[in-house]
Amino acid sequence: MKTRRDPVRRRLSGGFEASLFWECGLVGLAGGLLVTLYRLSLSWAERTLRWLLGFMGSNPFLFATWMLALVMLAGVVALLVRWEPKTSGSGIPQVDAEVMGAMDAPWRRVIMAKFAEGTLAALGGLSLGREGPSVQLGGMAGKAVSRVLGRGRGEERLLVTCGAGAGMAAAFHAPLTGVMFALEEIHKTFNAALIVSAMSAAVVADYVSSDLLGIKPVLSFAVTSTVPRSAYLLILGFGIFMGVVGAAHNAGMFKAQDTLARIRRWEPFARFLIPFLMAAPIALCAPALLDGGDAIIEMLARPEGLSVATLALLLLGKYLFTGVCFGAGVPGGTLFPLVAMGGLAGALFGQIAVMAFGLDPALIMNFTVLGVAGMFASAIRAPVTAVVLAFELTGSLQALLSLSIVSLIAYVTANLMGVDPYYDHLLGKLLGMSTEEAHGRWGSEGKQLHSYVVESGSRAADSKIRELNWPSQALVVTITRHGRELVPNGETLVEPGDRLLVLMNEVDGDHSEEMVRRLCRGTYAPRSTAEQSKR
Repeated sequence: MKTRRDPVRRRLSGGFEASLFWECGLVGLAGGLLVTLYRLSLSWAERTLRWLLGFMGSNPFLFATWMLALVMLAGVVALLVRWEPKTSGSGIPQVDAEVMGAMDAPWRRVIMAKFAEGTLAALGGLSLGREGPSVQLGGMAGKAVSRVLGRGRGEERLLVTCGAGAGMAAAFHAPLTGVMFALEEIHKTFNAALIVSAMSAAVVADYVSSDLLGIKPVLSFAVTSTVPRSAYLLILGFGIFMGVVGAAHNAGMFKAQDTLARIRRWEPFARFLIPFLMAAPIALCAPALLDGGDAIIEMLARPEGLSVATLALLLLGKYLFTGVCFGAGVPGGTLFPLVAMGGLAGALFGQIAVMAFGLDPALIMNFTVLGVAGMFASAIRAPVTAVVLAFELTGSLQALLSLSIVSLIAYVTANLMGVDPYYDHLLGKLLGMSTEEAHGRWGSEGKQLHSYVVESGSRAADSKIRELNWPSQALVVTITRHGRELVPNGETLVEPGDRLLVLMNEVDGDHSEEMVRRLCRGTYAPRSTAEQSKR
């Protein structure tokens, strides 16, 4: 029987990086095709919804029929979530849990259920986007490739990471954003092999998506002016403003989730019914608030034509409707609505700045783009991804300085306000623990490889690996002995002169390294009980 090999062990063998490159390209192909089909399905649902609303008008019979249809949609989505609970909500926390090793979702069921759920939610007009589900679909595509190729659980997590980046790239038509999202938000670590792998998956996925759907960006803002240096004090204030807005967004979403979670009867149908029924009057009174926010993005293409009151009402309406949809746990993303809200907040600030300080009205578009970056950086706490996303939306190098300033200040401001990062909080809820406990338990802070030589007379020499007191979550990846590499297990006998490659959590820091060094040193002497208690 073939034994699966962990990717960290495989990376030391010749050709591992080349193998990983084509594997992640395959993940990008699978993820790109899957997400492209998902986008086509959502587009059909949104067109169908607009067609139906055009017939409805003020006809009370048709309106009552549509309300009944919404109840049926809520029921079907609830049944799908009960069939596969790991599809509830955005999907990004589930991918985080997969990469950490805290979850092992059935990829076939997740793909089928998430695809159908997202389409039905879009048909109902719920304020949910495509990005979260696209990330989960891409991650499951990575898992599928891993299972087909017979890879081990460790390498599977890496392929899931690359699949998540591919899903983001195909959803936004932004390959660099997909790469950075995979590194900064999903894997939370940077190294050359991971960067190349994520790029391979994201580029292939974006190529597939653009080849089938066209190269027109999902979001495109034409920035024609550059913020003058004299207005950079205003840019600093805007960064603080967006930090507060992002923190308020998270606090409101978490409160909505906690409030609606109290509805336990007929769950999840009773919870899902609330946003589905809300969508009916919103469709008549404010149709721009429906679905992810495409109608709002179209309005923001010319933000100078929107009044302060219009922008404020759209921002408040989108925030409240998204909060109810998210809080109910309906499968669907909140990233696109978040981007729409960031653009609205930026345009609102820009309109006020133009009136108060006499700025060029063309700069309102700059603030709109800066709002997208600031919202992403403050709510998600991914400032690098925020800058890359905004750059890919505009294609303007001139805006990089102001984008970086706003993203960094918004990130720091949101942290100072003490509100959890969006997806980290959701991950903690998913795992039934606090954000800090989730990261501490599953080691999401990242891992590092360290090399040690076993000296003669050390505690490690002539001992089996299982007999030694290793740091928590440490793994002896390989042993190099007389020029040959061995893949060890608990029964492997360590010999003097062996070079051990040990994988350890970064969070454990110097203490873990010192423990292994003491095991491998020839002058090994166990600490006294008093010394150990001091540590």
